[in-house]
Amino acid sequence: MLNRIILASKSNVRKKILDKNNIKSFVMPSNVDEDVVKLSLLKEKASPELISKNLAELKANKVSSKQTNEIVLGADSVIDLNGELISKPENREEAMTILKKLNGKSHDLISSVCISKNGSMIWNYTDKATLKMKNFSGDELKEYLSKISDQALYAYNVYQIEGEGKNLFESIIGDEDTIMGLPIKKIKEYLAIYDN
Repeated sequence: MLNRIILASKSNVRKKILDKNNIKSFVMPSNVDEDVVKLSLLKEKASPELISKNLAELKANKVSSKQTNEIVLGADSVIDLNGELISKPENREEAMTILKKLNGKSHDLISSVCISKNGSMIWNYTDKATLKMKNFSGDELKEYLSKISDQALYAYNVYQIEGEGKNLFESIIGDEDTIMGLPIKKIKEYLAIYDN
């Protein structure tokens, strides 16, 4: 299996997932201005899933266009709350607002990945997990946030599913790697085919 790729992402979690699966990766962030892209797509009434796909492709293509003959992996994850796009929080107040919105409700966590070569997409995949959050009081949500480091909070779409965040949910349907931002099983399947 091909085991050297460029990861067009600053996400430590995605890097760890690749490492755990023996895929040697080099981190080269795309530095795409995600907020500008999201605003533009939202104006066009794009769904959260389409926004996630577009961002993953944009990141992969941008890095890939500068790295001849290299395999580049771009990824993006968003929360879809009944059609409303929920992005990563910029600060703890935003994190609290997001948790209050998700409180007691079901939402989809959408993770899209794109593999590009020479500036063009050669494969993509989008997976979805459905999570139903328990009902918490404001104080309980504050206590949860107090246990989460800034780095984890801003990188994990408000909840760390492999840590404290698991306790927020009464049900989780879907793949944990998808929730953490990288549907690795499908990536490995593709890389195995690509390498043959």
